[in-house]
Amino acid sequence: ELVVQFQVLNQSCQCVAWKPHPVRVWGDESQHVVAGYSDGTIRVFNVSRTEMELKMHPHSASLTAVAYSTDGEMILSGGKDGLVAVSSPHTGLTVHVLAEHKGSPITTLQCTRKQYHDFGVEGGDLWLASSSDRRVSVWASDWLKDKYELLDWLSFPAPDDPKGLDLPPSLAAFCPWEHGVLVYVGFGVQEEALFYSLCKKQVVRKVSLPAFATSLCLSPAAPFMALGFGARLLRLQPCPAGAPQDYTGHDDAVELCRFSPSGRSLLTASHSALLVWELRGA
Repeated sequence: ELVVQFQVLNQSCQCVAWKPHPVRVWGDESQHVVAGYSDGTIRVFNVSRTEMELKMHPHSASLTAVAYSTDGEMILSGGKDGLVAVSSPHTGLTVHVLAEHKGSPITTLQCTRKQYHDFGVEGGDLWLASSSDRRVSVWASDWLKDKYELLDWLSFPAPDDPKGLDLPPSLAAFCPWEHGVLVYVGFGVQEEALFYSLCKKQVVRKVSLPAFATSLCLSPAAPFMALGFGARLLRLQPCPAGAPQDYTGHDDAVELCRFSPSGRSLLTASHSALLVWELRGA
């Protein structure tokens, strides 16, 4: 059932993210979504009120990724030009711009909660940015103090880019069930998912894949991940090891995988189809 729809004329919506839920206040049913557009703007929509609450213009290039901080107090946005902006949904101001990935489109932004002195640095959030040149930066941030400390800078090798072919995206995600580990998939020497330890500063595990992945999501409830592929294939991969389960049903490349917060459902998307999967026993 379509509950609500927001339409912005003459602009392409490139990325969306839900605002994280704070500790629920009785009677508070507010839901917010931030969306990034091809004109470099981001818009915050209030779903319960069916209205746009805020429009900001932190980028001069098209938006390619957007995410909230874990407390929902900041919005991170990445552009086709590789710039990452940090903006306040309360003031509408962009408070910081990071140019470490400049020149290569941002493909992933993700925030996770950290213990205050994890990795010997201050800040309550750990976040990552990946770009299409197979680079991943990992940061610790204290948003109130406007502090951004680069913890790690990863660059994954690959053969020479094949001419005339669309390369798979460079995707990274923090591992919910393994502290201080992130997972990376992208064009590389081998078709595989790499598990990288931020503590050991090295790849600690590799999982072979049938092809280069086009989408990635890690379950928040159980140790397995969902991967989409260009051959209309969806794979559920147990971690650290186990027999994968492959599913068909899409009419095109599986370009998006997203678990529900409970981990019991999985949404996948291709060019013209959205599928919802029930994960029994998850």
